[in-house]
Amino acid sequence: MKFGRSWLPAHVLAWLYAALLVVPLYYLLVSAFKTNDQIFGSPFALPTSLSAHNFTEAFSSADLGSAVVNSVLVTALALALTLALAIPAAFAIARTEGRLGAFVERVFSLGFLVPTFAALFPTFLLAAATGLFHTRAFMVLFLPATAMPLSVVILVQFMRTIPREMEEAARIDGASTFGVLRHVYTPMCMPGIATILLLNFLTFWNEYLYSLVIIGPDPEQRTVQVALPTLKSLTGTDYGILTAGTVLTLVPVWAVYTVLQKRMQQALVSGAVKM
Repeated sequence: MKFGRSWLPAHVLAWLYAALLVVPLYYLLVSAFKTNDQIFGSPFALPTSLSAHNFTEAFSSADLGSAVVNSVLVTALALALTLALAIPAAFAIARTEGRLGAFVERVFSLGFLVPTFAALFPTFLLAAATGLFHTRAFMVLFLPATAMPLSVVILVQFMRTIPREMEEAARIDGASTFGVLRHVYTPMCMPGIATILLLNFLTFWNEYLYSLVIIGPDPEQRTVQVALPTLKSLTGTDYGILTAGTVLTLVPVWAVYTVLQKRMQQALVSGAVKM
């Protein structure tokens, strides 16, 4: 498909934006194989060697092994709980006719108005009152609560596009309400489910403030985002080791995005068609 000259500014802007994304990523990757002198002396030059010293040092100095396990555990359980709560809630709202469904959906939408830092002190008090302060269990229960507004709103829009005739056909075949949700709505909403999985994974994996306050700096329980800043030092930070540790924390994000990107693209395309 050929484009006229009117598309030239759009192409130029697209390539400039791509460069703005690629340059910092390139700088991060090459710095992970350099010393401090090489980083500050020739920041954009290729590394002289591909030694894994910075990666092994970052892995051992910040105890990233246990931190990654903690992050995977918290993120996976929080994602599972989010889906277990959001899918039935969206199903109920999508099937509710009249003002009640719209009202409940607006109640969930109010969650977008609450700033993250505004709930920090009440969350701290809640963790202390429940006896779950300095535990990963509280984060597993807390993170889905922060993700419910976005998850429910996205899934409701997908479920409302499913024809009622499909539900009626499943009912005729003897399917229960749970069967309709499991065999009709859930498979047809997989692009939407993949979208909320990816978005919530990025949020849960990169969460720092609440993990620092609730779980704390305990090496046995802290997440990877809390462990990574321990590579910084007031007396002298080795930025090669710090960037190597940062690259290690980005690998799971890249892997999850690679797996879910096609489903998310389907969600964006189908959403554009529905509009």
